[in-house]
Amino acid sequence: MRKPRALRPGDRIAVVAPASAFAREQFDAGISELRELGFEPVYEPTVFDRHGGYLAGTAETRAIALQRAWADPKIAGLIAVRGGYGSVHVLPLLDPAVFAGPPKAFIGYSDNTSFLAWLNLACGVVSFHGPMLEGRLARGEEGYDRDTFRRCLCRTVPAGEIIHPLVESLHDGEASGVLLGGTLTQLTASLGTPYAFDPPHGCVLFLEDVAERPYRLDRMLTQLRLSGILSRASAIVFGEMARCDEPGGDPVARDVIRELTAGFSGPILFGLPSGHTAGAMLTLPFGVNARVIAGTRSALVIEEAAVS
Repeated sequence: MRKPRALRPGDRIAVVAPASAFAREQFDAGISELRELGFEPVYEPTVFDRHGGYLAGTAETRAIALQRAWADPKIAGLIAVRGGYGSVHVLPLLDPAVFAGPPKAFIGYSDNTSFLAWLNLACGVVSFHGPMLEGRLARGEEGYDRDTFRRCLCRTVPAGEIIHPLVESLHDGEASGVLLGGTLTQLTASLGTPYAFDPPHGCVLFLEDVAERPYRLDRMLTQLRLSGILSRASAIVFGEMARCDEPGGDPVARDVIRELTAGFSGPILFGLPSGHTAGAMLTLPFGVNARVIAGTRSALVIEEAAVS
């Protein structure tokens, strides 16, 4: 994997909207937090475009802004305003030659899983499952974890242990591999398309989602199992799976996931709050070597620097 340059104070960070439209007050608050971190946020006027009632501009407009920011040598990294829906529209309009140049940090999650995975698997570039402006940077340290953000994006040494009191082991063990994944809905929706999520054997798979009832989690995890993707993983790390329990509390997402992965031989962790979480979101680098330790003291250990 090609690694972006580490972000430094004063770097220009392009704010892009590859997916849904957003609230202006959230945008402004997120811009203020980027400045608080020491960066200079920049954006094109088209970031405020609206199309079809739920998209941040047409697919063509979004693709042009994304590629222009990537190609601009004065811009060190890109961050998405929000997820929602629509990033998959952009993929067919992207020119791989633009992304063959010097890699840059792209930060996002949720619907932007489409772009994160495309960077990893089609372009060979490390990407970052990290906070966006809306709901994360806009809330300051209540919305995201500054420590893992800086460890992953601003330091040229491995981020090391990423632990959290919510994390529990569903299957004890230890295994290593390249960390890949994202939001379960987007990963399964990609299958059967030219942009299908196609991770290598031995990967560490990170899966998360929000407000998907247990039977929907069953459907998507069964699809990953039948497609052979789960069996490629050396370890699986699940997110918090916020609001995924059945209304009334039975069944809960954790128990359904435990049952669906009962035949998996590697370590499995549940509850790592990266992506959709009620608290502060942890940042994870996709495309670098990581180790999963599941047991009495569970951890995801990032063993390779994500930036150069």
